[in-house]
Amino acid sequence: QVQLVESGGGLVQAGGSLRLSCAASGRTFSSYAMGWFRQAPEKERDIVAAISWSADSTYYADSVKGRFTISRDNAKNTLYLQMNSLEPGDTAVYYCAADPGRMLTRRPRYWGQGTQVTVSS
Repeated sequence: QVQLVESGGGLVQAGGSLRLSCAASGRTFSSYAMGWFRQAPEKERDIVAAISWSADSTYYADSVKGRFTISRDNAKNTLYLQMNSLEPGDTAVYYCAADPGRMLTRRPRYWGQGTQVTVSS
């Protein structure tokens, strides 16, 4: 089992940047595929980005390609999401997610509590 705690959310102006972090408990972080999801008010939770357990494969939603970068540090049990050129449409609660295995599934087994990102125009 793994526990996930997100941090780094906040209020930023359009065009600005934020870096989200997700700290994972346990000694087997490198055995988990990881990802970021987001949920805006009255919308479904959608995937933003995902990364394989060894970081040799990544996925990005079309809406964030070229602006967001997902990465992980297995030595620190931490997942990151660097968000640049933020837009008001990026406003949402961002969730960290994990699945045992190489690739993230569509319904990850483990979730963090979420961190709010608000982008003002």
